[in-house]
Amino acid sequence: MKKNFSDKYMMQQALQQAEQAFVLDEVPVGAVIIDSTGNIIATAHNEQEHRNDVSAHAEMLAIRQAETKLKRWRLDDLTLYVTLEPCPMCAGAILLSRIKRLVYGTADIRMGAIESLFAIPVHPALSHKIEIRAGVLETECRHILQTFFVAKRHK
Repeated sequence: MKKNFSDKYMMQQALQQAEQAFVLDEVPVGAVIIDSTGNIIATAHNEQEHRNDVSAHAEMLAIRQAETKLKRWRLDDLTLYVTLEPCPMCAGAILLSRIKRLVYGTADIRMGAIESLFAIPVHPALSHKIEIRAGVLETECRHILQTFFVAKRHK
């Protein structure tokens, strides 16, 4: 389905995925993958609790969905939008799948592997380079996470 594919619009789509995770009592992180014309290829949200799977992060699920849909593992013409800075596992999958562009909402000072704690995609030994844009709808992306964890602490 072709959409208006501004970074802000696509991050709003990722936030809708994060909201679905929130409702399911999953850490509210959402992801959307689009092609160069703005077609949405994959959408996902965290499902670690539901699947009892440590690797069921929004990014990982969206990448798997895109690979299945496109019948290829090289996603070198796609953009990934995710509400939270990817962790080391997801950063590795993003690199290995050759994602062209990564746009994320809010930094993760505890586990962020793009720019915060680690800077995996910009390591000089790596040949694949990812275009990175951080801070798109940062306030909204941070707010849903903070709301979720405040509610968890009060239970």
